[in-house]
Amino acid sequence: MRERNPRRGIGFIVASTMIFAAQDGITRHLATEYSPVMVVMIRFWFFGAFTLVLAARGPGGIRAAARSHYPGLQVVRGLVLVTQICLMSLAFVKLGLIPSHAVATVYPLIVTALSGPILGERVGWRRWLAVAVGFAGELIILEPGFGVFSPWALLPFLSAFLFALYVLLTRYVSDRDSSGTSFFFTGTVGALAMTAVGFYYWQPMTPADWALMAVLCVFSAAGHWFLIKAYAAAEAATIQPFAYLQLVWISILGVTLFGEVLRPNVAIGAALVVAAGLFTLWRQYARARARR
Repeated sequence: MRERNPRRGIGFIVASTMIFAAQDGITRHLATEYSPVMVVMIRFWFFGAFTLVLAARGPGGIRAAARSHYPGLQVVRGLVLVTQICLMSLAFVKLGLIPSHAVATVYPLIVTALSGPILGERVGWRRWLAVAVGFAGELIILEPGFGVFSPWALLPFLSAFLFALYVLLTRYVSDRDSSGTSFFFTGTVGALAMTAVGFYYWQPMTPADWALMAVLCVFSAAGHWFLIKAYAAAEAATIQPFAYLQLVWISILGVTLFGEVLRPNVAIGAALVVAAGLFTLWRQYARARARR
């Protein structure tokens, strides 16, 4: 049995939040100057190549990694994730980093709400109450009915829904498929899908932005590596609360580099969403302990 090291796991998850925040800051800059679809396509070229290299070095090579009990669902997973990333990249441009991430923090609550119909898990009244509180926080962030409601505000919410669906599909296929197989399909399906549509949005890039794109690709792989190491070192209930630090780093980047403003309604609504998410996580941990 793998030895747990909570302190190391927390260190890895905090590092991943900082890397992902920097990644999103670079994405916001590049997606403002160029088509978000092209930016995501180049990012997935690197990701797809990375997954192929890992698969080739693993036991059984690429053929073993591509062998799935749920090939159709694996393809759907890859398409859902790459669509989610495109929507979130566009949200960064239209709304900014801070409000986009504030809205997207609702995804763990969407996972809870959908885990019953998709995975057959039982969700008690306390977690349903947490979901309701979280969605109340979303309404505070979005402020429907005050002034002119921007339809762009729906982008990060739809992105959060798609990411929750991706998480649930990942849980479902993990019943019989290895994490290596899921990782392989995520990278290759995303790269193929984006290549099919991305060339229509191709624009020439400056050398400086190509350098930023290279950093973005490296950050993407490094962030996922730290995330995998975090969950290998400690239980999810121990480290997941620290994942919300990404919202802190995003707020700092948005204010200092992009001139964004942290509006009071966004801060209050995000605090409600995060609190509801932490409560949901605690309830899942408590139920798991009670079963053991």
